[in-house]
Amino acid sequence: MKGIALILGITGGVGNATARALANHGWQLRALHRNPEQAKLTLKGHWPTIDWQQGDATHSDAVSQAAVGCNLIVHGVNPPGYRNWRGLALPMLTASIAAAKTSGATLLFPGNVYNFGPDAWPDVTETSAQNPVSRKGKIRVEMEQMLKDAAKHGCQSIILRAGDFFGPNAGSSWFENVLVKPGRRVRSVTYPGQHQAGHAWAYLPDLAETFARLAERRRELDAFASFNLGGHYLAPGVGMAEAIRDAAGEPAATIRGFPWWSLRLIGPFNETFRELAEMRYLWENTLRLNNHKLAAFLGEEPHTPIRQALTMTLTNLGCIQELKPRATPA
Repeated sequence: MKGIALILGITGGVGNATARALANHGWQLRALHRNPEQAKLTLKGHWPTIDWQQGDATHSDAVSQAAVGCNLIVHGVNPPGYRNWRGLALPMLTASIAAAKTSGATLLFPGNVYNFGPDAWPDVTETSAQNPVSRKGKIRVEMEQMLKDAAKHGCQSIILRAGDFFGPNAGSSWFENVLVKPGRRVRSVTYPGQHQAGHAWAYLPDLAETFARLAERRRELDAFASFNLGGHYLAPGVGMAEAIRDAAGEPAATIRGFPWWSLRLIGPFNETFRELAEMRYLWENTLRLNNHKLAAFLGEEPHTPIRQALTMTLTNLGCIQELKPRATPA
């Protein structure tokens, strides 16, 4: 066994996928959740043995107690529905850092592209300037600075930056909340971006496998390490909608635009819609994550072909219906 990995957010997209990848690499799993019994019911598919710990990820004492004896901490928690980022995201990371310091565990942290503004587009590297143009972007920059500061005191963290998530059990994402309708055949695809602007996507099993491989080689890395996942970059961005039609076997499905105006109308009364509207700039501009550093370190980036990745995702969402065998004529 490689050691013990504490998963924070095991019912979420990143936590779920990373837990599976680490288990496949021989890690023992431990999970913190406010309601372990309820969490067990939400996990789909076959799982290895999980050591469940009851507690709140915003409470440092609970996280530190769960992290005793752990070698890894996967920070897969995020404020639900884009709500109260400053009130929840910062305390959760503070708790994870405190636990990593006391246990000596390496902290795995999923980064995103909110950190960057126009001066970093279109080709973003690990050293690109971080001058965000959104509230959430500024908070993400602050969070990564917390990790850099912790590294000065011997707390190792690995950031793996990725684009928009998709994949089985991805949880809340643009893919399943906007592009397609879970449980329905793909009669249409709603694409929220400018068709010609390139867009970065991350297939969660690929991201999770990358995390697992980086964790195995963590002793070769500095106390603060950052990598970009190239993932599935599509230019023009509307290529994702076209690839969805192809994978779903629905070439005649229409591609529709997204009613951003509705978010502006509802935003003043709904925090989630207001925060979603703030992300529009990421759909109107080209942003590609340069993965040269990751590929050089690992030798290659784990990468599932787009059609295979979309078929798995759409099947999991119930958007691809199995064909029933035709009756044999008499």
